Amino acid sequence: MDNLKNKVIFITGASRGIGREIALRCARDGANIVVAAKTKEPHPNLEGTIYTVAEEIEQVGGKALPLVVDVRDENNVAEAIAKTVDTFGGIDMLVNNASAINLASTEDMPMKRFDLIFSVNVRATFMCSKLCIPYLKKSKNPHILNLSPPLSMKPKWFKQHVAYTMSKYGMSMCTLGMAEEFKSAGIAVNSLWPKTLIATAAIAVNFPKELYQASRKPAIMADAAYIILTSDSRKVTGNFFVDENLLREHGIANFEHYAMQPAVPVYPDIFVDE
Repeated sequence: MDNLKNKVIFITGASRGIGREIALRCARDGANIVVAAKTKEPHPNLEGTIYTVAEEIEQVGGKALPLVVDVRDENNVAEAIAKTVDTFGGIDMLVNNASAINLASTEDMPMKRFDLIFSVNVRATFMCSKLCIPYLKKSKNPHILNLSPPLSMKPKWFKQHVAYTMSKYGMSMCTLGMAEEFKSAGIAVNSLWPKTLIATAAIAVNFPKELYQASRKPAIMADAAYIILTSDSRKVTGNFFVDENLLREHGIANFEHYAMQPAVPVYPDIFVDE
């Protein structure tokens, strides 16, 4: 597949960060992007709303449909998908990018926060996929891309934040199971995860400033996602891609331009065994 021109791509959590970058990368091909996120009003400390991203998409050559979507609400998601189909005629790709992070230990994890990360990470990934699949089955090159890590049973990834780990691995288990379940339908289901920290709002809020400076820009994830979404859905499915590794496989050797501070060594992300 050469590019994503006229493809309809439904991206959750696309008002900022990695979701926004994926949207803009796909829009440069002339794709139709659904910006499905909660942020409709400017946040006092965080840039981006569904409307500002929609404007950016249009500026780079894509078409945008900004929709206020709470991925925890089944009716809300179903309405957004129906609006997408009414507007663009179908759905070719789903990017499950929306995610909630909480790195609390077992004893420190409030159950309200536990429910939140499981609702946004596992349940929303499953639900958005389930509701999009009838339309993906009609696409010529359908993809589901989950922003989730390679599966690992190493205790070190569980011991400090077992709830968060389970929630992200739940997304990856959707990849593992659905890739096999829908292989005969030609729907690719893959996961993508960063090798290093990515400079998103989640990192800015949850980690020291020094780690934010040792992160890479979200553009590296967008470039990796683009490679996946332009691949043959019947040949590339069931994979747990890591951004840098995938880009290296496609001839990229220099990663300096992705660094927030090129002089600062990048910090590895969690869940990457390498």
